[in-house]
Amino acid sequence: MSVLPKLLTGLLVVVLAAPATAAGKRPMAVDDLFRFKRVSDPQISPDGKQVVYVVGTPDLEGNKVASSLWLAPADGKGEPRPLTNAPGKKDRHPRWSPDGKTLLFESNRSGETQLWAIDIAGGEARQLTTISTGASDAVWSRDGKQIAFVSAVYPETSERPFKESDAANKKRMEEVEKSPVKAKVFTRLFYRHWDGYVEDKRQHLFVLPFHGSAAAEPKDVTPGDRDAFPTSDTFSTGDNFSFSPDGKYLIFTAVPQKDEAWSTNYDLCRVPVTGGTTAWENLTKDNLSADSGPIFSPDGTKLAFRAQKKAGYEADKWVLMVVKTDAGGAFQGKPDGVTSILDVSIDEYAWPADDSLAYVFEAKARKTLVICCGGFGDGGVGEYCPEMALPSGGAISSLTVSTNGPAVGFTWASMRSPAEVYVSRAKAGATKADRFGEPFANVSRVNRGLLAELDLPKPESVTVEGAGNTPMQMWLLKPPGFDPSKKWPVVYLVHGGPQGAWEDGWSYRWNAQAWAAQGYVVALPNPRGSTGFGQKYVEEISGDWGGKCYDDLMKGADYVEKLPYVDKDRMAAAGASFGGYMMNWFAVSTGRFKTLICHCGVWNFESMYATTDEVWFDEYEHGGPPWGKNRESYEKFSPHRKAANLGKFKTPMLLIQNDLDFRCPVGQGHELFTSLKRQGVESRFVNFPDEGHWVLKPKNSQYWHNEVFFWLKKQVPPGPR
Repeated sequence: MSVLPKLLTGLLVVVLAAPATAAGKRPMAVDDLFRFKRVSDPQISPDGKQVVYVVGTPDLEGNKVASSLWLAPADGKGEPRPLTNAPGKKDRHPRWSPDGKTLLFESNRSGETQLWAIDIAGGEARQLTTISTGASDAVWSRDGKQIAFVSAVYPETSERPFKESDAANKKRMEEVEKSPVKAKVFTRLFYRHWDGYVEDKRQHLFVLPFHGSAAAEPKDVTPGDRDAFPTSDTFSTGDNFSFSPDGKYLIFTAVPQKDEAWSTNYDLCRVPVTGGTTAWENLTKDNLSADSGPIFSPDGTKLAFRAQKKAGYEADKWVLMVVKTDAGGAFQGKPDGVTSILDVSIDEYAWPADDSLAYVFEAKARKTLVICCGGFGDGGVGEYCPEMALPSGGAISSLTVSTNGPAVGFTWASMRSPAEVYVSRAKAGATKADRFGEPFANVSRVNRGLLAELDLPKPESVTVEGAGNTPMQMWLLKPPGFDPSKKWPVVYLVHGGPQGAWEDGWSYRWNAQAWAAQGYVVALPNPRGSTGFGQKYVEEISGDWGGKCYDDLMKGADYVEKLPYVDKDRMAAAGASFGGYMMNWFAVSTGRFKTLICHCGVWNFESMYATTDEVWFDEYEHGGPPWGKNRESYEKFSPHRKAANLGKFKTPMLLIQNDLDFRCPVGQGHELFTSLKRQGVESRFVNFPDEGHWVLKPKNSQYWHNEVFFWLKKQVPPGPR
């Protein structure tokens, strides 16, 4: 196949009549996705006066995203400035030293990712580590004299002295690189994850003494054949490990000791920073489900973390837990579920003060922030602090607080704006009652110029009656230059997960504005299984993928068809992951859509189970393995069982399935494509051999969008009629 297929060359000659847009503005183009700067990981300085954050810059020609650190005044009154500048490299994960004088970060500027430090007062960054297996995700001890970080090492030599162990790792990696034989040998499950092979390595925690500019030798404090850092980002929360207040221990999120491919029993464990033991103290052994993300209160007397209660169920509600501890981090009593009475799942959390907890959760397709004050330990959430002047709507993430402020910050995004950093600082002389009441200021403002050029319509939230008269929320986004007196085509997007949601947020993979700008009304329904609408709503998808969820989606499509400005003869549907599964279920269940676009979907439940990386997911969704008591679940809603209906409905399909996708493996696409072609259904299969579940490299992403939008225009012509 040529690099530029004939289908895409048509993009050069296709000219569409562009409708009128907002005065002085233009519709969003695909290439605008790569003009936006990508802001992430804000960190407020200990004194609350500055905030550092990461700015990613897409490089289309280099097919990568470089990143650097920027610094801005936390009050938003001054202009941000670049703190690091290593062209083409990735500087990321900044963390302030406790005295606020030094920033620790990770960078690949010397080749392998290593730890670096830079003085805020000025000067060049200096490299702190040279470990052969790389260093990442670093945190400080409270006194600033120690740094802990993660490195993936071969466990066989991890109990040896560092120099000996590091040399053995380096030799083994060099032998693998130089060998003409690239065979891989596996002896256990979870040998690959998302888009990479584990290669028998384990993620260990290392502790490095910090003496200013002097390099020191790190120590592996979690040796042995077990991961001391989440292998699945489902169970990753914040930094995932912390020094105890006295600096003598590390408390961290540990991967299940056994059956890690089909268990969700992540635990909080504790080890001394002196290392020397493979027997980790389990602080949460009474909970057989996931525990993660330990964060100590400023005074060091309490520990916050989050926990689930249903074993094997990754989509269970996350409850914010608080437990009293001693200076070494040992529990003093039983943890208390301070948000257990709330029907929300906690995403992030932080301690703005000893008597206050801030936490972020999803509710009704938005992510919001709450700060509660005091009252922990009695099974309640405490007293809510005065309501904060948060940005309206949107989605909050990357929560950060100062240690001596208090100041609170986060990134905020919406369907009309990519992420920017917002910070609220305490008023001078603020009392406890009003210290969190300052409005949040946009301190990064990195995309304001590009946003000023674009006509980005405002999304509308509607409620549709779903299956069993259960309400379903849905977003509608009209195209730039929308004329309600005319008839418009529709793209019906189904989200992944299935325990996920279309939020009022921004995405560089499935950006609703980019789809609307092609000349379509975009509908984004949140059917059964969607998060943010109560835990019961989430749980009603399990074992029923083609049941109530499908009915919800059909009722949502009915609603859209009846809108006076919709051309029901020009409706397309698209989705990825679970959304891709639903495209396949649509293909064998209904002929109402003129075309279907399936990205990394599921076609055959049984082969999916045997080839996916996280086995616990399928076992919970289907009530066990395919040979178990609930065999019927693997058959009832598996699209491949109704493959003959592809020839009945003959809905044209565009498939994307990638070689490095170990979540929904490429074979799912091969099976479907064969079934389509064998029955004479118009179809096209796009494969990225160097991408996983998502298409992340900028040039690949550009190609993906051009493929998808040209196919869409061919099958469902855009624009009004």
